[in-house]
Amino acid sequence: MTTYDLIVIGAGAVGENVADYAARGGLKVALVEAELVGGECSYWACMPSKALLMSTSALDAAKAVGGAKQAVTGDVDVQAVLDRRNSFTSNWDDSSQADWVASAGIDLIRGHATITGVREVTIDGTVHTATHAVAAVTGSNALMPDIDGLKDAKPWSNREATSAQTIPSSLMVIGGGVVAAELATAYQQLGAKVTVAARSGLLGGQEPFAADLVQESLEALGVDLRLHTSPISVVRDEHGLVTTTLSDGSTVVTDEVLVATGRVPRTLDLGVENIGLTPGDWLEVDDTLLVNGFDWLYAVGDVNHRALLTHQGKYQARAAGEVIAARALGEGVHAEPWGAHVATADHAAVPQVTFTNPEVASVGLTADAAQKQGIDVKVVDYDLAAVAGSSLKSDTYKGQARIVVDESRKVIVGATFVGPDVSDLLHAATIAVVGEVPIDRLWHAVPSYPTVSEVWLRLLDAYGRP
Repeated sequence: MTTYDLIVIGAGAVGENVADYAARGGLKVALVEAELVGGECSYWACMPSKALLMSTSALDAAKAVGGAKQAVTGDVDVQAVLDRRNSFTSNWDDSSQADWVASAGIDLIRGHATITGVREVTIDGTVHTATHAVAAVTGSNALMPDIDGLKDAKPWSNREATSAQTIPSSLMVIGGGVVAAELATAYQQLGAKVTVAARSGLLGGQEPFAADLVQESLEALGVDLRLHTSPISVVRDEHGLVTTTLSDGSTVVTDEVLVATGRVPRTLDLGVENIGLTPGDWLEVDDTLLVNGFDWLYAVGDVNHRALLTHQGKYQARAAGEVIAARALGEGVHAEPWGAHVATADHAAVPQVTFTNPEVASVGLTADAAQKQGIDVKVVDYDLAAVAGSSLKSDTYKGQARIVVDESRKVIVGATFVGPDVSDLLHAATIAVVGEVPIDRLWHAVPSYPTVSEVWLRLLDAYGRP
């Protein structure tokens, strides 16, 4: 039996940060991982997916600027894209990340962890105890919908799609969310013939104009969009081809089928039943990331279902690591809203970028979500293509910007940008939302000319003086 102050189960980006911040606070920490240190984001999600998208995005950007487009005489080198993607995953070798764990003074334990009692974790038959806390940072898996024949057809999830070493000639994508839209974009641009079946349409939860512009782009790329329809059966034949039958009666034959319909928590084999919780459920937490009803169990990142984004998970991890250390050492806990030991921003100030072409960057509430919360809403829209910096960036720039203003407080509660490279606009919007910067103060934040950031001035002009 080995004793630690804190045992962190899951060494993805989020678990690494929980362990790091707790260790900085003076705790003896163990970090447990059954797969690769660095987790989903490093090897099967954020990094490899963006690497698959970046080369074609750069090529498109060059083709959109006169003087540069004349120099583009070839097409994307698919093998070079895949090789570059492999370099970002270190060819699925986690030794450098394991070295970082050791350099941070954290004990890395490889193996499958099961919670077997109060502050007790068993790893491949060896019992370890935590004097203060256990943090479940196990992430999420791709949801496998109940579609006849789907499981037997050996579908891809994001893992297979982001690690594939060849591009299939055709791909069926089931789903219309961020993962589906990004990977449909990547694979179509890398040479596959992509079909998307999205029962609820594209990018649900975003402003409607974001879905419209992404739909227009996907169609222009040649993606076959089957919106508001869904698969009813999937069959892989003896030749390896997959036939997907849709609810409208049509069929689509492809080399591979990718499922991107949502996520489920990795709690089925975590042992939570040993402490009175239900395997397969999300672990609900308070703002200090303590699992409800416990004073020693924390759940951080995807597994708590607050905001399934790496950057939000790392934000939670910083708060969790510090609050675990503070409680263990009997120090003051700052659990008030926006305090150092809470994840307040997860409630209404979550930034997200969808790296389609065009990009979708958003933070806070959509107009519809704000209205449903009873906020006195004023919506301000502006055509991004009308900003001088946009025309310099691209001869064919097309985009849209929106801010959602709480009229009672005269602050922005949400912002959405759609267009090339709009992710660069997002942090300014996030600061405005998190900081609740008054509209009249924003007038004094002067955007540089000629940049796309000038859209802030145009949005304020359209809003009018308070």
